[in-house]
Amino acid sequence: MSTKPTTTDLEWTALDQRAVDTVRVLAADAVQKVGNGHPGTAMSLAPAAYVLFQKLMRHDPSDADWTGRDRFVLSAGHSSLTLYIQLYLAGYGLELADLEAFRTWGSKTPGHPEYGHTVGVETTTGPLGQGVANAVGMAMAARYERGLFDPEAAPGTSPFDHTIWAIAGDGCLQEGISHEASALAGHQKLGNLVLLWDDNHISIEGDTETAVSEDTLKRYEAYGWHVQRVEQLPNGDLDPAGLYKALKAAQEETERPSFIAARSIIAWPAPHAQNTEAAHGSALGDEEVAATKRVLGFDPEKTFEVSDEVIGHTREALDRGRAVREEWEKTFAEWRGANPERAAEFDRIRSTELPTGWEEKLPVFEAGKGVATRAASGKVLQALGAIIPELWGGSADLAGSNNTTIDKTSSFLPKGNPLPEADPYGRTIHFGIREHAMAAVMNGIALHGNTRIYGGTFLVFSDYMRNAVRLSALMHLPVTYVWTHDSIGLGEDGPTHQPVEHLASLRAIPGLNIVRPADANETAIAWREILRRYTKKFGVGAPHGLALTRQGVPTYEPNEDTAKGGYVLAEAEGGDAQVLLIATGSEVHLAVEARAQLQADGIPARVVSMPSVEWFEEQDQAYKDSVLPPSVKARVAVEAGVGLTWYRYVGDAGRIVSLEHFGASADGKVLFREFGFTPENVAAVARESIAAASR
Repeated sequence: MSTKPTTTDLEWTALDQRAVDTVRVLAADAVQKVGNGHPGTAMSLAPAAYVLFQKLMRHDPSDADWTGRDRFVLSAGHSSLTLYIQLYLAGYGLELADLEAFRTWGSKTPGHPEYGHTVGVETTTGPLGQGVANAVGMAMAARYERGLFDPEAAPGTSPFDHTIWAIAGDGCLQEGISHEASALAGHQKLGNLVLLWDDNHISIEGDTETAVSEDTLKRYEAYGWHVQRVEQLPNGDLDPAGLYKALKAAQEETERPSFIAARSIIAWPAPHAQNTEAAHGSALGDEEVAATKRVLGFDPEKTFEVSDEVIGHTREALDRGRAVREEWEKTFAEWRGANPERAAEFDRIRSTELPTGWEEKLPVFEAGKGVATRAASGKVLQALGAIIPELWGGSADLAGSNNTTIDKTSSFLPKGNPLPEADPYGRTIHFGIREHAMAAVMNGIALHGNTRIYGGTFLVFSDYMRNAVRLSALMHLPVTYVWTHDSIGLGEDGPTHQPVEHLASLRAIPGLNIVRPADANETAIAWREILRRYTKKFGVGAPHGLALTRQGVPTYEPNEDTAKGGYVLAEAEGGDAQVLLIATGSEVHLAVEARAQLQADGIPARVVSMPSVEWFEEQDQAYKDSVLPPSVKARVAVEAGVGLTWYRYVGDAGRIVSLEHFGASADGKVLFREFGFTPENVAAVARESIAAASR
């Protein structure tokens, strides 16, 4: 159907065109069969995805995790068929039956691409714009990886040089997260990143002119990107040769990230559905699917029609992929021979092992001293940074407050940046005031592999990050969020900056582990446990959020049971415990002081520090019962936030000292006193619980 491409730079045969048109009818059939989905974009983007997977990308379908591969991110995840059909054609393991099972229970082809579920899917995309930020993170990780293993190599000569390809739609570019991530990518001069914009002018509410009027190309020019536009063929289809030429030019631009605008017509060439908002998210209908097949020269009576010639042609990607990988492996072997120490480091990092003796570098803090847990975390990072080179990260312009600077003399910044500490392979990332992007960029870094990433901001601003944090949990990614200023204890900045509902809200995310250490030593042990869990020996990973204090808190002797999430910090004296005092973070010392008051009155009381509810729930029932004996019904939970977490632990007779309203602007000590976070009040509430339990 399509007009012959406009240049001869690309080898494009009638069989290639037939394969592209096959993609279009498969997309239409898949959505029609299940009765829901997004056919239009998959149809119009078919030439672009085909050019990438069959003509440009360095990938091997028989080894989807090959270190030297290019990465592909479909940020417009609603058009999942764009990716699934290319994985099928290239030979990643999907077959026609998987396309027929699109969006159905147990299939390998869910509604949006899911990392870890379908081979060849590099990230879970769905919330628009997240994939753009993931791709930026992958590009940053690729540069840092090169710095770890092959920093002296000339551009384009290292086995660690590869390209991050991404496709985004209008929705991705409207979401604020893509603005933040794209600005960061331009600032970082990520020349290994190529973003193709499917400029189809359609959103769910109709023509994008209903909501958008800026010049997107000029916007990306302002970010510092290399910008191109690919014109349509005369019949309105995407031009494969034009795309190929632009994508090649983008790949060769190594000083800036590249942005390519490709004007497409959604659902092309469906006679009546093309260029309509209905084609975005609805099945075309039997008549329109049949009409489209006639236009493309397919039998309208057949569904999921793929000729032997087409599949034989596209599965040649397997042979090409093996050949490219084998060639890369020769280069990689040469690198290994010339760099034995770096090669050994690569093998260790690739296997997710940590350096021998790393735990011995963890600081141990003197008991009795008052130390803010954010400060303790900073000491841990600086100590571990010297021995774990793959550990890197930074902050959303709050490093001085978050204590996230792992190396003050080495900032991850591109060549040409005027700062004296700038280094393209630096340890400390300056995310800028971009919490939205930071979290999703961190996901991209983790997905890329071969590094360990953390990022910090105030706990209250985790709201900005929530969607990406949720995706971290959904993908089981080894990402560490350093959230400081974790309560009203931050003081005078007032209720806009004081997290109240955040701990409970974050604990509600399945698969996210929240760790709120009581003191400096719990903080060090928590970091050790988090890093230990980010190894293959531990099994399925999970992201972690550290909630850390601004204010100083008393330091206790180290207790290894911190890693179990909850443990007995102070045992009852003078008999079995009559009441359990359960606390986290800066409220633990209040429980300890309340215990002293109760003990003075002859009431044996046990203090349980519970830095991580999630870790505690992993323990066997015998351990949990040993910490929280079922026979002790009088219980008090103490946490300077809403009390939702604690009802299951305190029971009917239990009480919760919590904060069920917003804070105020005053010194943190004043706020704790005024809102009832005092040893005296905790002791009084404990007596109430004892009375309730005895009824």
